[in-house]
Amino acid sequence: MTGPRLVVEADGGSRGNPGSAGYGAVVRDARTGEVLREVASGIGRATNNVAEYEGLLAGLRAAAELDPTAVEVRMDSKLVVEQMSGRWQVKHPDMRVLARQAADLVGRLPAVTFRHIPRERNRDADRLANEAMDAAARGQEWVPAREAAGTDSPVTARLGVRYGWREDTAPPTVTMLLRHGATPLTAERRFSGSGDVDLAPLGATQAVAAAERLAAEAPFTVVISSPLRRARHTASIVADHLGLDVRLSAGLRETDFGHWEGATFTEVRERWPAELSAWLDSVEVAPPGGESFASVARRVRQARDEILATRGGERVLVVSHVTPIKLMARLALDAPPHALYRMQLDPVGLTEIDWHADGPAILRRLNDTAHAPTDHAPTR
Repeated sequence: MTGPRLVVEADGGSRGNPGSAGYGAVVRDARTGEVLREVASGIGRATNNVAEYEGLLAGLRAAAELDPTAVEVRMDSKLVVEQMSGRWQVKHPDMRVLARQAADLVGRLPAVTFRHIPRERNRDADRLANEAMDAAARGQEWVPAREAAGTDSPVTARLGVRYGWREDTAPPTVTMLLRHGATPLTAERRFSGSGDVDLAPLGATQAVAAAERLAAEAPFTVVISSPLRRARHTASIVADHLGLDVRLSAGLRETDFGHWEGATFTEVRERWPAELSAWLDSVEVAPPGGESFASVARRVRQARDEILATRGGERVLVVSHVTPIKLMARLALDAPPHALYRMQLDPVGLTEIDWHADGPAILRRLNDTAHAPTDHAPTR
């Protein structure tokens, strides 16, 4: 065992609960106390508990990059510590999603323990969370203090959004985002989220057409797919053409539409008029028994961050669904939440984004369907 023993200090906060939120995390050498990593980010509108879980996730990802032999997580959030230690149940739907993601990260590390500490002993993580919220209020991304001052630092920041042209110092990470092929629900424009439907015959034909198109482009290094069947089926068809394996990412699955799953928009409007109106008015509102777009945005951002952290400078093919692909495009454009309703994505449409580590992301194409056979009306 050659890696270091690490301490992760994590925190999150919300100004309004829910309100403008952010997180911070510090990774230290357990023996010397030296700070090895600092990460922080604003996450838009969220609750304190969500922000604290986001801080935990960011801290665990940062620790994993250092290949540790053991990690002790220290947080002043008793809720997160008790839930992650298995002593308290995770009841809230948003918390369950985040807890599953944290448990997955914990499972990839050799040994992780959780320890509750008083707030006054978690000041560094709290400071970073507040710095991130302050930066978000100015319309900026958090940058470590020493990096902002132009000095060398062992501290590594999250990917930041910076505006204007810069000379490239490294190749971008290219994500080619492919929506899955048509399913039996597509032509009828039914809500299709966590329900695990497979491709229709037309969808399989569309996937072959997409595979042939992509095989003629610059080569990819990996295919990453949502775990839902319609995406996995599309990904397997394309990956066979490209000679690549398929890797799954739970963060790329479609929104859980809850009780609306499989229903048409008209059926939902007739049965849940008030709930539908509230859902259309705010990305923070979830369908009954389902998941809000704000919650989906958080896990899609995490999936994006993991791709950038592990596949930097590569060309990555991502097979996913309407909402996650729109959210990726919104992240690239630094666009407001309502931009989701201003994009059209059709079956096997291609969306290409360059993610530059030292500058802005570039949206190169959106919903390119020149290769796609179709016999149905466009879908949202």
